[in-house]
Amino acid sequence: MNLNVIKDKSGLGSLIKSLSSDRIKFGICGIGQDLSSLIADHASVGRLIEQGAIFVSPMSFGETTEIFAVATKLFSGKVHFTTDVVEQISILSEGYPYFAHLIGKSCVTEANFLGTNDINSNVLSVVTDKIASGQAFPSLEDVYQRAIGQSDYRAILLALLAEQRDERAEYNFKLGQVFLSRTRSSAQDLGVEYMDQLLPRLIEEKYGPILVRVSDSRGSYEFADPVFRAYVKLRRIGRA
Repeated sequence: MNLNVIKDKSGLGSLIKSLSSDRIKFGICGIGQDLSSLIADHASVGRLIEQGAIFVSPMSFGETTEIFAVATKLFSGKVHFTTDVVEQISILSEGYPYFAHLIGKSCVTEANFLGTNDINSNVLSVVTDKIASGQAFPSLEDVYQRAIGQSDYRAILLALLAEQRDERAEYNFKLGQVFLSRTRSSAQDLGVEYMDQLLPRLIEEKYGPILVRVSDSRGSYEFADPVFRAYVKLRRIGRA
């Protein structure tokens, strides 16, 4: 459940509470920054969530390996991912199963085109080149183009924000927070002089939004979709 895409969350807490019983329980799993608003109308739900809340960390290399082991089995062993490729995909996907799946699927498609069943570093290199140039994932690329508009400077700003190191504590729900102040100097060094004029498009709903303001911290934002943030890191700066 992506809480960010639910505009009206009123009543959801009471709904979850009323539908729960000794035999039926609900689990909420997904990405969102406003869990409190989801349960605001029913305090007892909040107590239950507090007791059972679990922070889900990104997949480990071992978990990513399992995904590709299952894929190899489904292909009846006719497709083989080398160990170094799986390790690299684990790094590139930043532990997000969906992104690992996208990269792996693109590798299979590219291997078919090249006429090989062995997905090695050469195949992955072709895929990463296509990701960098915006040719690999149409849906993510559409979001990217809509975000940057006609501005390469905005693309630079977006890349700098995506590359910021995450220093939040593991159990803090604001994991993934980025700060404009940490980007300003690097942006100026790259010729981006009017950063504040480029930012609004990234937070406007009709263009995504790509970033969501963190209400209790001035100049601080979160990426609405962490998978898109991982994509931006691999995308070569520019419109094409």
